[in-house]
Amino acid sequence: MELKEVLFVLLDEYADWEAASLASALNEPPDQGEHKYRVKTVSLTHEPVRSIGGFRTVPDYTVDEVGDDFAGIVLIGGNSWRKPGSEAVMRLVQKALDGSKVIAAICDATVFLGINGVLNSGKHTSNRLDDLQETAGGNYTGAADYLEQQAVREGKLITANGSAFLEFGREVMTVLESAPQQEIDEWYEFFKNGYYEFIGKQK
Repeated sequence: MELKEVLFVLLDEYADWEAASLASALNEPPDQGEHKYRVKTVSLTHEPVRSIGGFRTVPDYTVDEVGDDFAGIVLIGGNSWRKPGSEAVMRLVQKALDGSKVIAAICDATVFLGINGVLNSGKHTSNRLDDLQETAGGNYTGAADYLEQQAVREGKLITANGSAFLEFGREVMTVLESAPQQEIDEWYEFFKNGYYEFIGKQK
C-alpha cells in the first residue's frame, strides 16, 4: 500500500514539542493493521527553519509545491504565525479545505486560522478566547462555538491549545484512523500517565 503524506507546516521558531510525538506515531507502523502515512514537512521556502528548541529542519516542500494527493495538514504552533509572510500558508489551507482534507492546528496556529476566517463555524479551541478575538478582530465570528478544552475535533478540523500536544495527537490519529482506536488510546495513556501507571493497568 502506498503511504499517504501528512504535511507538517513548520515556520521559523516552531514549537518542536508539539510536533515530535505525533510525527513519530504517524511515521512508524502501528502494532496492528496497515501502515498508512508518512510525514513530510512544509514551510514558506526551502530555507531551513529552526525550532524554539534549536532543531534545524530543511522543509521537504514549500507551500506552493504541494499537490493535491495528501491526507491532511498539521499546523504546528510557534512564534511566527502572526508575522508577515505567514499568510502564504492559507494557499495550502484552502487546498485542504477544497479537498476535504484533515486540518489540524495547535497553539498559535489556531489563531492563524481564526485570523483567516477558518474558525467561524464548528466547535474549536485555542490558547485563550480573548486573545483569539483581539488578534483576529472582525475576521473571527465563531466565539459561540469556542470550547475551553485541551483539544477539539469537529469533523476533519482539529484545534488544540499549546499544552495539549498529546490530546492533539490523539485526535489527529483518530480522524486519520492511523491505527486501531485501542492502540491510539494506549499511546495517549502511556505518555499522559507515565510508564509505571500504564504498565500497572495492563496487569
